Amino acid sequence: MRSLFWRILASFWLAIALVAGLSILLGHMLNQDAWILSRHPGLNNLAEEWTQLYETQGEDAAQDLLQQRKRQYHIDVQVLNESGEPVVRGTFPRRAAAFEARQNDSKDGHLPWRRLTAEYTSEKTGDTYLLIYRIPHPELDAWHRNSLLWPLSALAIALVVLTLFSLLVTLSITRPLSRLRGAVHDLGQATYQQNSLAQLANRRDEFGVLATDFNRMGARLQSLIGSQRQLLRDVSHELRSPLARLRIALALAERASPEEREKLWPRLTRECDRLEALISEILVLARVDADNASAEEVDLIPLLKTLQKDAQLSAPDQVVQLTADADLHLKGWPTMIERAVDNLLRNAQRFNPQGLPIELQAQHQGERILISVRDHGPGVDAEHLSQLGEPFYRAPGQTAQGHGLGLAIARRAAERHGGSLILANHPDGGFIASIDLPLEPGVVTPM
Repeated sequence: MRSLFWRILASFWLAIALVAGLSILLGHMLNQDAWILSRHPGLNNLAEEWTQLYETQGEDAAQDLLQQRKRQYHIDVQVLNESGEPVVRGTFPRRAAAFEARQNDSKDGHLPWRRLTAEYTSEKTGDTYLLIYRIPHPELDAWHRNSLLWPLSALAIALVVLTLFSLLVTLSITRPLSRLRGAVHDLGQATYQQNSLAQLANRRDEFGVLATDFNRMGARLQSLIGSQRQLLRDVSHELRSPLARLRIALALAERASPEEREKLWPRLTRECDRLEALISEILVLARVDADNASAEEVDLIPLLKTLQKDAQLSAPDQVVQLTADADLHLKGWPTMIERAVDNLLRNAQRFNPQGLPIELQAQHQGERILISVRDHGPGVDAEHLSQLGEPFYRAPGQTAQGHGLGLAIARRAAERHGGSLILANHPDGGFIASIDLPLEPGVVTPM
């Protein structure tokens, strides 16, 4: 993964390398012969001045000019004519000239001075002179250091390069942050679109990971908000029916005689019980999502045996057969698992015919545990299977009592563990509901 750390580090070192490279290039350019001859204060006009003095005042005046420049700038000068013969004595000693010749012939060839040459043609006589300058390296280095052009140019190069790279690094950070800020704003306004961060999620760095996680969070929040809104609509719709029946029964009781009123009390009690049962199931469904307790170790064998016993006590004419692998343990919330399996058993009891057992099974499947409840009832049409498990949804044609919340509670409990609820018609007849649970609670993925 190309992380921001490596990107910023690479930008930092690349900027340093560019600054160093451009500075070296600038230094090389400023060290060229033509640049020194045109910029050094002891050389930039020496050829012209010397030629004018030599042609107007003679050899002594021209020699004095060379001696003056030597005293002021430590520059030795030789002047040759077109035949290569010295025009004046110059300031370069013969011993130094012999040393220079020996060094040029040797393999080392290192000289303690910088040798520069310049030709100048007199405008008055047309004669051409060759001026040979020898500047000691310390003197030349000191002139470079004292020149303002070199530090100012190096500073300008550093400012331009660092500003450019700082701008690129800043844009690479602020643009994704701006997109994430816009996504957070849209999420707060409930107008978030999952594809708004699709391009950012394709990046292979921390921002790409953050955008991917934010997309998952946004999808999960939208799913929860949608499900809560749908639940409120369904609850309001489902509560209207028992409340309306209670209202009608109360109105009849007000107008009825004492004898008829006594007959209405069981009906009122029954409607109140139905309303209480509905509200209890709605609260259970809400608690599944709201329970923030920590997961704990769950031994499924005693839990399933207790549920088997309770199911047979509540419906003595229904036989529940338990088949389970040994040592079924997982980490989770035992109350949720108990509610989920209990709802599956109650759902099976509504549709299972007498004389045939309800099959409760629990088995290992790799790193997961599958708990299934099978009845021998009529099953469900295939086109309705995908909607089973939604709150208050009941397949058409059902005559058994219920509010359509049992499977919804089982599904929410399974999803809370990072698992799923699998609903299907059994190949040999009947209906089978299975809860697929991981051994460790996983991340809930949005449906």
